[in-house]
Amino acid sequence: MSKSFAKAVVLLAVAILLAACSPKLDWRTVQSPQESYTALFPGKPDKIERRIPYQDQELLQTLEAVKIDDDIYSIGSIYLSKQQTELLATLLAQLKENLFRNAGVDQLTAVNSDGMYQTANHQRMPTKDYFLEFKSTNTTQQAMRVRWIIKPTENGGIWLYQVSILHTGLVQPDVRTFFSTEEYANFFDEFHPN
Repeated sequence: MSKSFAKAVVLLAVAILLAACSPKLDWRTVQSPQESYTALFPGKPDKIERRIPYQDQELLQTLEAVKIDDDIYSIGSIYLSKQQTELLATLLAQLKENLFRNAGVDQLTAVNSDGMYQTANHQRMPTKDYFLEFKSTNTTQQAMRVRWIIKPTENGGIWLYQVSILHTGLVQPDVRTFFSTEEYANFFDEFHPN
């Protein structure tokens, strides 16, 4: 009886240790050939596509996102055809302006850092990450790390990507340090446009 009990206790302890060691994030490589990128998501993302009117034209916008606890990991993609590339500057400026305004943050003084991303063919390209703490009148705190990437295509078009993580809750010790931890950095480091 005591051998069986000891064996059961050992099996239970092993099961508890295995459960404790299981990561809450189920990292998986997601290939999006239509949006021309590969990314590492911490779970299976949902995908939404829509056509949006912009300056008397229609643009294809795609969003892939997954919510894990207090975090939403997302990649937004907009494709501009060769004939629409002149829209890029105003579209990017408007996307940034809308996000910074919604956050209540001045883009010129926002916490940011220069970084690098790697294309699918291992070319390293410069980028800038912004770290935002949303100004809000309610008690829920929100923070975000976001970057925009512009990737020309072989046919003369352009992909515009917005890679971001939105966190609801406290960020300690500060927003840049918080989003630089491995669980967040992996998402940004493993985004590779084709």
